[in-house]
Parts: sequence; C-alpha cells; structure tokens
Amino acid sequence: MFDPNTLLIAGCLFLGAVLYTSVGHAGASAYIAVMTLFDLPPLVIKPTALTLNIFVSSYTSFRYIRSNYFNRSLFVYLIIGSIPAAFIGGHINLPSHIYKPIIGILLLISGTRFLIQALQVDQPHRSFNVVKAVTIGSVIGLLSGITGTGGGIFLSPLIIWLGWVSVKQASGTVAAFIFVNSIAGLLGNFQSTRSLPSELPIFLIAVLLGAFIGTRFGISKFSSTAIKRALGFVLLIAGAKFIFAP
Repeated sequence: MFDPNTLLIAGCLFLGAVLYTSVGHAGASAYIAVMTLFDLPPLVIKPTALTLNIFVSSYTSFRYIRSNYFNRSLFVYLIIGSIPAAFIGGHINLPSHIYKPIIGILLLISGTRFLIQALQVDQPHRSFNVVKAVTIGSVIGLLSGITGTGGGIFLSPLIIWLGWVSVKQASGTVAAFIFVNSIAGLLGNFQSTRSLPSELPIFLIAVLLGAFIGTRFGISKFSSTAIKRALGFVLLIAGAKFIFAP
C-alpha cells in the first residue's frame, strides 16, 4: 500500500505537470511549491524538481519538436550561453530572501502581461540577435541553476515578447531549453542527488502522465490565445510561489 501523503503529493505534481506542459514548460516551479507545501526537506526539493524536469521536458520537447513547433537556430544560441551558466548556478546557494521576492514580482508582472496580451494580436516575427540570444541564455541559465528550475518561466515570456518565435514555437524551443538546463543544473550540484527520495518513481509516473495530457492540449487543442492565457496563469502561480513559499 502506498502512503496516502505520497499519493496526494503525486496528485498535485500531476496537476502541475498538466498545466505547465500545455505551454511547453516542465513544471519545476510547481513541483518545488508542492514539495515545499508538504514539508519535504529542502535538500530533497531541488534535486527532485530537476530530476522530474529532465524526464518531463525530454518527453515534452519530443512532442513539440515532432509537431514542428521548434526554432533550432535560436535554441542553439540560447544553450551556448545557458549550459555553462546553469552548471555554475547549480553550485550557488543564495539566501532565498534575496532572490525570491525579486523573481516573484517579475513573474507576476509577466503573467499579468500575458493575460492582457491574450486579448491582442500576436507580435510580428523578427529575426533574433545572436549576441542577445547568447546573453539571454547565459542569464537565464544562471537563474535556472540557482533556483532549481529549467528556466522556462523566464525564457517563454521574453522570446515571445521579443517576437523571435510564435507562441506555439516558443513552447517547443523552451521545452528543449529546459531539458538541457535541468541536466546542467543537476550536474552542477550532483552531490545533491544522494538526497533523492524513495518515492521518486511514483512522482515520475505522476508527472509523465500529466505531461502526456498537457502536451496534447498545448499542441492540438489550444489556440495561441488559449496558450497565452495558460502561460499567464502559470507565471502568476510561479510568481506567487516565489514570493510566498517559505
């Protein structure tokens, strides 16, 4: 028999995966919030969130790329800067009271912006700037390593706002970005994997089932407007988590 508390955590992780993968994210922010809510030890939370991210983003990126929602050139320049930065960020453990409120406010602003943009037409496509793409990748890679996320909550709103990709193309590009950054972040703090919980297989099954459902909605059911709304809610949830979670 499974522990009821473990099943409840898995159920919450499942719901987080459904929502986040519908917009091309892997859900680390939601996973961190759930595990924090259920009082899992801090040493367990970061490596567990990154591990779940790796599995979910591998599946999510495969689904979006196969559906041609992916910008390979932009992805390459983003990860040139992000991979080493995420590895370095994995080594850094800043006091949460320093970075959490700042990130939370930025995410709340971005989420509100996307809910407003859902009522507007998409931005015209623009060619991306290589230097700017590498720089953005480096900054977001560092943030992803420090926070224990894949960086999607920071990257999605930025590349859509810049007009570098369509809304759906952003989903596949960001999913692949999250995959490589989650691996780099976990390798940067590899000793933390000793703290992975025994319940991890149950959590993995839950989030992969959520990813199966979420990517289906994001690829074939949601319009660009619906994705903007979903992304807005994801960012608001993530922002509230960074501000209010202990």
